[in-house]
Amino acid sequence: MAELRELLHEAQARLAAAGVAHARADAEALLLAALGRPRAFLYAHPEAKAAAREQEEFARLITARAAGQPLQYLLGRQNFFGRDFEVTPAVLIPRPETELVVAAALEKLAPGQMARAADAGAGSGAIAVTLALERPAARVAALDRSAAALAVARRNAARWGARVAFVVADWLAPVRGETLDLIVANPPYVADDELASLAREVRDYEPRAALVSGPTGLEAYEKLVPQAALALRPGGWLILEIGYRAGDGVRALLGRWRDVETRRDWQGWERVVVARRG
Repeated sequence: MAELRELLHEAQARLAAAGVAHARADAEALLLAALGRPRAFLYAHPEAKAAAREQEEFARLITARAAGQPLQYLLGRQNFFGRDFEVTPAVLIPRPETELVVAAALEKLAPGQMARAADAGAGSGAIAVTLALERPAARVAALDRSAAALAVARRNAARWGARVAFVVADWLAPVRGETLDLIVANPPYVADDELASLAREVRDYEPRAALVSGPTGLEAYEKLVPQAALALRPGGWLILEIGYRAGDGVRALLGRWRDVETRRDWQGWERVVVARRG
C-alpha cells in the first residue's frame, strides 16, 4: 500500500502531463473522493496508506480526469451560489457567470413577493432551486426537454428542500396566458463553428444540446423570446444569459421590449440581458 503523499505526487505529475490546468488541486479532490475523507485528513496524515480498493478507485478517477472528463462529473457535484448541486453528464456544469442571472432575478423578485417564475432549460436545476430557496414565497417552475436533466434537477430540489415544479417541455411552449412574472434562461449559445474552439472537457463531455444552438448561436433565443412574450404578464421580466457574440442579436430580438439592459461579467464580456415586457 502506498502513502497518500506518494499517490498524490504521482497523480499530480500525470495530470500535469495530460495538460490539466489545476493538476494539484484536482488530484487532491479526487484522492479525497476515493478515500471518503475531508481535506484536513490529507494534510494531517500525509504518511497514511491507502487501502487497495481506495488506490484502485483513485487510479480510475485520475485516468478519467487525464482523459479530459470534467472534475465536477467525477466528483458528482458543483458549487453554485454557495450550495453544492449534483451534476451528471446529463446536465451542463453550472458556471460562476450564471450566478449573475440569479442575482439579476433576485433584484426583480422582492422578498415575500407572491410571484410566478420559470427557468427555461433548467438543466441541473441550479437556477430554479436557488430562486426557490432565496425567494420562498415565489412559485418556481423548471422546464427542460430532457427528462434525464430534470431527474437531476428534482434530486437537487429534494436535497435542498426547494419547492419547484418540474415540466418536460421545449422551452416555454406549454406556457400560455401571460401568467408569469419572471422568466430566466441560460440557453445554448455556442455557434456550430465555435464548438471546436471549446476546451476539450467541455466539447467532448458536456451535453452538446445544452451547449450548441446552431449555425448562428441565436437559435434558442429566437424560440425563447416570442414564447416569453406570450408567457409573461405585462411588465414581467425576462433574464437571459448570453454568449460573448450574442449581445447584438439578442437585443435585436428584444426590439419592442422595455428597459433592455446588458450586464457584463468579471472579465468584461456581455453576459446577461435583462428586459421587461411592454
